[in-house]
Amino acid sequence: MPSSASSTPTIWTQDVFLSFRGEDTRNNFTDHLYHALTDKGIDTFRDEEKLKKGKDIAPELLKAIEESTFAVVIISKDYASSTWCLDELAHIVDCKKKKELQIFPVFYHVTESEVGNQTGKFGEAFAEHEKVFKGDMEKVDKWRKALGEIADIWGWVLDKDSKEAEVTQQIAEKISTTLHHMPSLDDNLIGMGPRIEKMESLLDLKEHDDVRTIGIWGMGGIGKTTLAELVYNKICNRFQASHFVENVREKSEKQGLVYLQKVLLEELLHSSGDDIHNFRMGMSSLKRRLRTKKVLLVLDDVDHQKQIQALVGNDWLGQGSRVIITTRNEQLLKPYGVHRIYEVEKLNDEKALQLFCKKAFNKGHEMADDYTKLSKAFVKYTNGLPLALEVLGGALCGKTVAEWESKFAKLKKDPDDKDIFPALRISYDGLEETEKQIFLDIACFFKGEDHNRVHKILDACNFHPTIGISVLQDKCLVKIIKGNRLWMHDLLQQMGWSVVLGESLGERSRLWVSENVSEYKDSRSWDDVNTILKNNLGTNSVHGIFLTLPAKEEIKLDADPFSNMQGLKLLKICNANFSKIVEDFSGQLRLLEWHEYPLESLPQSFQPSALVELKLPSSRIKQLWHERVF
Repeated sequence: MPSSASSTPTIWTQDVFLSFRGEDTRNNFTDHLYHALTDKGIDTFRDEEKLKKGKDIAPELLKAIEESTFAVVIISKDYASSTWCLDELAHIVDCKKKKELQIFPVFYHVTESEVGNQTGKFGEAFAEHEKVFKGDMEKVDKWRKALGEIADIWGWVLDKDSKEAEVTQQIAEKISTTLHHMPSLDDNLIGMGPRIEKMESLLDLKEHDDVRTIGIWGMGGIGKTTLAELVYNKICNRFQASHFVENVREKSEKQGLVYLQKVLLEELLHSSGDDIHNFRMGMSSLKRRLRTKKVLLVLDDVDHQKQIQALVGNDWLGQGSRVIITTRNEQLLKPYGVHRIYEVEKLNDEKALQLFCKKAFNKGHEMADDYTKLSKAFVKYTNGLPLALEVLGGALCGKTVAEWESKFAKLKKDPDDKDIFPALRISYDGLEETEKQIFLDIACFFKGEDHNRVHKILDACNFHPTIGISVLQDKCLVKIIKGNRLWMHDLLQQMGWSVVLGESLGERSRLWVSENVSEYKDSRSWDDVNTILKNNLGTNSVHGIFLTLPAKEEIKLDADPFSNMQGLKLLKICNANFSKIVEDFSGQLRLLEWHEYPLESLPQSFQPSALVELKLPSSRIKQLWHERVF
């Protein structure tokens, strides 16, 4: 028999290897299963009798095992009487350890106990093997251990009352679903190696036999689901049962929690769950039936505490079980008692460029010289967000340099990318109204500003920033970085801009032009600001105006643009000179910052009772306002 499987990277040539005792099941269950798998497009290896002419297992079969993603082992009553089957099984178990081959056992008219303890027909078979191989008991012991390991893996048990057609469909569906969650290594392992290692360390599969839950937390598009999929597929064969529940947020909204509970019962316990009529019944059933099972469960894209309670509860699972929860909201994980939380960070520049080029050029990580500068510009635009790198790279694949330049120019003028922003906006849409207002203020006005200063301004606007900013942090929409500065990912900021720019001109809540935006005159924000101010289109809906231009610019006015903006709370003017004197300041102003203010005093009509910050650097001011009683 060849040497055991090496630990070198595997090249999988087929999806499934079928191991079975031909005389027992070839023309019935195995044949039905083979067709159920192939009908789903699953590439399945089923040995033919021509491979079994010698006494020793054929090298072709060993190679087929090593190059398969899954092995379905159909253990029937006479399985152990075949030394060929036992050699095959031993190699499958070896590949499980060294090549991460995933095993799905089927106990065909036998019990796990008979297989694991080698009793009944299995005991008789091994009594005979010990006589024949008395000079090579090491081989016999290896067969026994292999059967023992298979018996400990959760699988399908068929007896005389089982509906074989249903079971074959369940197995095919299980494998199909698992394959669906196996991303292409070439496309998705860029930058993922250290993340996978970190997750394996947090899961601590070797040292702890307790039940452990790990949260994967991060902003939309950062790679949480991809990481969970890669980890799940690497370790799921170490558990009696496993399932990856994808899109928990969406499925619980559309199909309900009871549907998801029934899915878990079917996938983990092969039970229909027809007796479950509400989610509390589902909780009771799952708790009662899973407490003795060592399971791996991934809950992907969780956005409500009730989802966790309904699907994994507390103290439901057997010893050694592991739960992975991906979410955009860190706060959901803390009450549940998650052992560790792994925050997924953006890709560094090197890995980001590799991923982008993989998608954009479809030939490894090389790029043509003409595209080098543009590639780096797109990577800078994405700021290390994997979703954006993949979407933009794929959209640009096969396009000319001119088309790349046109796409980049469009992004600068109108960053509302229809493929990226919907994924990012999910977290924003789940916010309360005041939290949305805080997010938009930071995106349009305060990114990079001192947290304490902004907190005072937002508090004066009655936005309750202590709670609001904390919620934004929990949902990975905002961070407080070194220097006590408020920060958000560039694409989250642009998503916030797109929300505001989606408002009609007459209802626009925020007007801004930033010196940090290159070529600001080509931006849609500048166009809209000019139109609204020049034509006096502003209304009470305008909450803030920040005009911070890189160079002095005159804005031509037909009338005082602030006359209709009585709800204006935030006003900052820098390097913007108006063609007409503006004196109609809102009494709602909390922030007034005007560089080189052109008058010697503020308007006499201005009532600054709500003001918390006033800055008038390099202005002509001599007297703030005439004495008055507020």
